[in-house]
Amino acid sequence: MEKTPVLSVQNLNVKFSLRGKVLHAIRDVSLDLYRGETLAIVGESGSGKSVLTKTFMGLMDTNGWIDSGSIFYNGKDLAQYKTEKEWLTIRGKEIAMVLQDPMTSLNPLKTIGAQIEEALKLHQNLVGAEAHKRMIETLVDVGITDPERRAKQYPHEFSGGMRQRVVIAIAIACKPKILICDEPTTALDVTIQAQILHLIRDLVRKYDLTTVYITHDLGVVANVADRVAVMYAGDIIEIGTSREVFYEACHPYTWALLSSLPQLGVKGEDLFSIKGTPPNLYLEIKGDAFAPRNPHALKIDFEERPPFFEVTPTHKARTWLLDPRAPKVEPPAVLRRLQKGDKIV
Repeated sequence: MEKTPVLSVQNLNVKFSLRGKVLHAIRDVSLDLYRGETLAIVGESGSGKSVLTKTFMGLMDTNGWIDSGSIFYNGKDLAQYKTEKEWLTIRGKEIAMVLQDPMTSLNPLKTIGAQIEEALKLHQNLVGAEAHKRMIETLVDVGITDPERRAKQYPHEFSGGMRQRVVIAIAIACKPKILICDEPTTALDVTIQAQILHLIRDLVRKYDLTTVYITHDLGVVANVADRVAVMYAGDIIEIGTSREVFYEACHPYTWALLSSLPQLGVKGEDLFSIKGTPPNLYLEIKGDAFAPRNPHALKIDFEERPPFFEVTPTHKARTWLLDPRAPKVEPPAVLRRLQKGDKIV
């Protein structure tokens, strides 16, 4: 039985105007998000991960716009939304976001309880005793003990991990359908990271959430994701189940990302690093954007953008190496070690 996407992005192009020039940040991206799944979007900084998900909530900067394409949610095309009034029917209520730095997400002048109740009033019209009850329930759900006392405190009175729990509480208070987690563990130490990931996993089950993780940490992805989309230069270049992307990766950029994982390095050998830099998105990209950094690049990679080749019904990659006419290229040693049973986390 074919699944129906809860959110469907089709041929999306996003541009920004900067210093009189136009930057093409999202380049013809299509992506389906299915109910109840956890999708991770990975890639280097600047690959377009955050910009893509901000279009789902109308959070783009004022100098950015959707140039073409659609974002279908509940039968409506969010790409056509123009006003704040329209976006308030979606933002917080239907789709919520957990940002990476809780200190900048929280208002230092308002108590924790007041900030959660503010979200409840805005998106669910809850006020007074009803809002207070729901706020306390939410604090309990995110693992904050003594919630009545803690609700009266300010962000600076909380540790980094506790602040991140509060940010998650604000996001889930209105019971959204989709939760976007933008690098939710970046600012935290490893022990707290594990706790936050465990918490989000519990909340996903309790609230029946569909989750999108934005991260550059493939270790996090291995722990939480059902499917993984790999982004490079504003484009999705490989997508598949977590297992397919880690163990059967096909795009040379995905190979390079996996080869860069410190936990897969070999003692006594230098860590792998990807040579070169990502392309300038002010300029038109011809062919495969990764070609100049790809040691396996073919002549056609510099001339024509590769289509998506289907590896399995759930796994696609945008690389000419999958064309039947292409020479056979062996994946790197790191992938072969993974296939033999090396652990990512």
